[in-house]
Amino acid sequence: MREIIFFKNSAGKSPVKDFLSSLSAKEKQKVFWVLALIRDIQIVPKEYFKKLENTDGIWEVRAKHGNNAFRLLGFMDKGSLVILTNGFSKKSQKTPDQEIALAEQRKKIYEKGKRHG
Repeated sequence: MREIIFFKNSAGKSPVKDFLSSLSAKEKQKVFWVLALIRDIQIVPKEYFKKLENTDGIWEVRAKHGNNAFRLLGFMDKGSLVILTNGFSKKSQKTPDQEIALAEQRKKIYEKGKRHG
């Protein structure tokens, strides 16, 4: 079983929570269903959770509702902790580079904070 937490910036705000609050009730329900899968099952199908190639350990949570695709990016800590850093509506096949860069930047902030208490 994994634990899922949302990254908080220095002001204590969670970009993922902000993104989720922008979704409709049905879209939110689908994203939380996928998060429950990731939390509860050992081997999650790549359709819902996959490591992005050529990144600094960034993982992508994948949810779809109707024609709308949603992505949450984050990283693993200690193998069972998933820290989600940012979310967005996916408009094209490729995950936007700026979203990956943002996830990598927030991973560095998290790791630095962990090292310095």
